[in-house]
Amino acid sequence: MQNETTAVPAPKPNLKWTSLKKTFRLFRYVRPYWGEFTLGMLFLLFSSLAGLAFPKLLGNLVDPKSAIDLLHGLNKAGLMLVVVLIAQSVFSFIRTVLFVNVTEKTLAALRQHVYSHMIKLPMRFFLERRVGELSSRISSDITLLQDTFTTTLAEFIRQMIIIIGGVIILLITSWKLTAFMLAILPIMMVAAVFFGKFIRRFSKQVQEQVAAANTVVEETLQGILNVKAFANEHFEIARYRKRTNEAARIGMKSGKYRGAFSSFIILGIFGALVAVIWRGVSMGMGTPELLSFILYSVFIGGSIAGLAEVYTSLQKSIGATENLLEILDEPEEAITPVEQIALADQLGGQISFRDVSFHYPSRPDLTILQDISFEVEEDQKVALVGPSGAGKSTIVSLLLRLYEPTDGNILYDGKDGTSIPLSVLRSQMAVVPQDVFLFGGTIRENIAYGKPDATEEELEAAARKANAWEFIRHFPLGLDTIVGERGIQLSGGQRQRIAIARAVLKNPRILILDEATSALDSESERLVQDALDKLMEGRTSIVIAHRLSTIRQADKIIVLDKGRIVEVGTHAELIEVDGGLYRMLSEMQFSH
Repeated sequence: MQNETTAVPAPKPNLKWTSLKKTFRLFRYVRPYWGEFTLGMLFLLFSSLAGLAFPKLLGNLVDPKSAIDLLHGLNKAGLMLVVVLIAQSVFSFIRTVLFVNVTEKTLAALRQHVYSHMIKLPMRFFLERRVGELSSRISSDITLLQDTFTTTLAEFIRQMIIIIGGVIILLITSWKLTAFMLAILPIMMVAAVFFGKFIRRFSKQVQEQVAAANTVVEETLQGILNVKAFANEHFEIARYRKRTNEAARIGMKSGKYRGAFSSFIILGIFGALVAVIWRGVSMGMGTPELLSFILYSVFIGGSIAGLAEVYTSLQKSIGATENLLEILDEPEEAITPVEQIALADQLGGQISFRDVSFHYPSRPDLTILQDISFEVEEDQKVALVGPSGAGKSTIVSLLLRLYEPTDGNILYDGKDGTSIPLSVLRSQMAVVPQDVFLFGGTIRENIAYGKPDATEEELEAAARKANAWEFIRHFPLGLDTIVGERGIQLSGGQRQRIAIARAVLKNPRILILDEATSALDSESERLVQDALDKLMEGRTSIVIAHRLSTIRQADKIIVLDKGRIVEVGTHAELIEVDGGLYRMLSEMQFSH
């Protein structure tokens, strides 16, 4: 008979504990301000202990035996009450100021860390996320944490001190009556855990719906021109209404559970008070002791009820924390400051594609490039041509190492691209795309993006070389002219020339032009093409072009179709190929 071993399943991790551990990870951002935080905790402790003295002193106040007249009828207990109240107020003020200071500095550090991490993430991450959602994570989610660090955490600790300290004092006063009073607490605790699960789920759903609503706002404002052009204002209003109504619906459903929980707690507290008074009287307890006992019971009951609210806030914070930590757990690209790149790391400009295949991470079943191999020598002008979807822009993305090839290698100066630091590679490349993105600031800021420390003379020289100075100097504010959101106040040709000036200033070894003139009128195209010709001198240039007239002088033309290279040669060579794709594309364009 064979021995059989039954595999014992590994115990599942406690999700609640895991979530809490994740939340505690955020406390590393508090570490630089640990001194202030600890001092705040001490003042919180003093304030809570002062509060615990309050019921005892009130009991003494109504006890005729302990009343010692001082200063015209003011007894000792009354004087102590005044001292305790003043001390508690001062401690609370200092604690609040310290906690707010620590919170603001901590959240500033957290925002900076999340943003700097997010901006270093690979393109794969941004393919799967929407801008509005990420914007919501760095704003509303972190705002939720602000309440946690400022008030929720302090309230939790304060209430725990009151509960534990109050129970100890009650046990000393009368352990029998305390045992009677504590009999109802487990019911409240079980209810707190039960309702907390529901509230946490709804809170996270509300956050997701708010993020989705923010996405709608972000996208419609970015694409407001399209919204107006298609008269889709009411469609977008309905889309936003749907998201916000869904968030409100979930929030109201959550509110019902919270309301039911609060009602249950209130019922339990008042019921407990009636029972405690009855039991205390039947035990023959004196009025001062019974008053103190009841007040401590109220303090404890109020703190337990308050814990439910604190628990809810903590659940919200845990939900926000999980979303933030999901982003922080994403592996980032190895990016180094451009200033740290040594002269020895300068590229020559030679590029080799060796049997490169590629599919996007989100679409593994759709091959974009298949066995692509070609050489680009230093200072060569190489054009990529082919119908839409042939894989031209994907080659540009691979050159910039926005993605890594699925198979094969890309070499720069004979070295594998993966052995060259990303910052070294990208700092020596410049892209002039078809759809130029300009930041909403000034022309100066947009051109200087290619070299942030550029002088006024360098900026002007770059603008002149890009054929942009003529229109810039005619603006009343010149380089300080505001371009508007995404450069909306400039024409297409002006935006292109600003982008070229930015590339001129960067002075790259490898220049990538992604259909940079395809969307321009003939006059703008002439000016832009002239600027591009100047820019391409003395550097390796990769040109994607639909207008074949712009690449006739290219040293090499690579023709792509359905992710494969189908022809390679000069314009003169390819135009002679019978039935060739380049010849067909050329005839189609020049026959119009």
